[in-house]
Amino acid sequence: MRTLDTLRSVVRFHPIETDVRRPRLRRVASVADLRRIARRRLPHGVFDYIDGGAEDELTLYRNHSSFQRAEFRPRILRDVGTIDTSTTLLGRTIPVPLILAPTGFTRIASPGGELDVARAAARAGIPYTLSTLSTRSIEQVAGVSSGPKWFQVYVWKDRGMVRDMIVRASIAGYEAIVLTVDTAVLGRRERDVRSGFTLPPTIGVETFFDGLIHPRWTWEFLRAEPITFANIVGKGVSGGGRITDLADYVNSQFDCSLSWQDLDWFRSVWDGPLVLKGVQTVEDAQLAADAGIEAIAVSNHGGRQLDGAPPTLELVAPIVDAVGDRLEVICDGGIRRGSDIVKAVALGARACMAGRAYLYGLGAGGEQGVDLALSLIGDGVRRTMALTGSTTTSDLRADLIQWRPS
Repeated sequence: MRTLDTLRSVVRFHPIETDVRRPRLRRVASVADLRRIARRRLPHGVFDYIDGGAEDELTLYRNHSSFQRAEFRPRILRDVGTIDTSTTLLGRTIPVPLILAPTGFTRIASPGGELDVARAAARAGIPYTLSTLSTRSIEQVAGVSSGPKWFQVYVWKDRGMVRDMIVRASIAGYEAIVLTVDTAVLGRRERDVRSGFTLPPTIGVETFFDGLIHPRWTWEFLRAEPITFANIVGKGVSGGGRITDLADYVNSQFDCSLSWQDLDWFRSVWDGPLVLKGVQTVEDAQLAADAGIEAIAVSNHGGRQLDGAPPTLELVAPIVDAVGDRLEVICDGGIRRGSDIVKAVALGARACMAGRAYLYGLGAGGEQGVDLALSLIGDGVRRTMALTGSTTTSDLRADLIQWRPS
């Protein structure tokens, strides 16, 4: 009888789950765990499109490793009974210094795509940035999200179409325009070249066996409606509904003549905050400030454009020192943990952008996976602040960080 009582006290069974995602996510402890699950669930070409960078992927690696070089100098006996992780960004208070970065063709990770991500971001109270190259439209995303939304703009040669998208974003309640400025041409993403990756993904002779060993993704992909660039379908721009090589598409459609003088045109069609995404030098940050830009995202496109570009975390302090009193600085690239955000904010960033982190969650478990990724990062910010003796984000200063030699 005693043995039976002991057995009853220690045996625990999880309730039977009808949703297969819950058991899959139950033991996830980090964004790295979500990445491993996504790698297992997604076809190789799809995962490499999400995970990969340009050429030798040096910048991709250094974006992440720079956070490992930045060490904390934790302070003790600081009364961390109450932690406030909130900050203000472009006049709005957000609960954690995080913005979800724009990512194109999000539905390749999971059928819900941008709608799943937007709903998760709204629940977390953080801004979601919709890409021009999204697979759900400006209006569709606005229809499922009452949270803060930004719209990212690639500049087509057809400025009328760009104006149309900006006007649509304004009508739909998007709060900021994010102008990406580091895609005069597309970087050479060699993983995609090797896999023959196209948008949307194809299932043919070359990818047939990859589809067989990822049956759930393949079944969901085949059952879902066709994937298109939802914001430009029917706008007279090629590529809206056909299979395309992304590099050829970008190089033929995007306006490589974009310059500082064009900012006046954007001001003429948009009266809200303008964020420049892709700033990588102090000199360009100063030009952005001189132009009256409200915020810049210090970004190398997640290591997907110019390989050999500097890791973004190492640019934050010098850029903030130069222009931090004139505009807000966002750090984009390499964010995997809440502690990464704390490091960037301590060095002067107002907030961070993350893209792959939530895509891993989306690929691992759909909308629930995105919720989990955001929860892990937010909890990490709170825990790290407590362990470093910081009770508010304004407590996070440069003297909290020291750099380990390379």
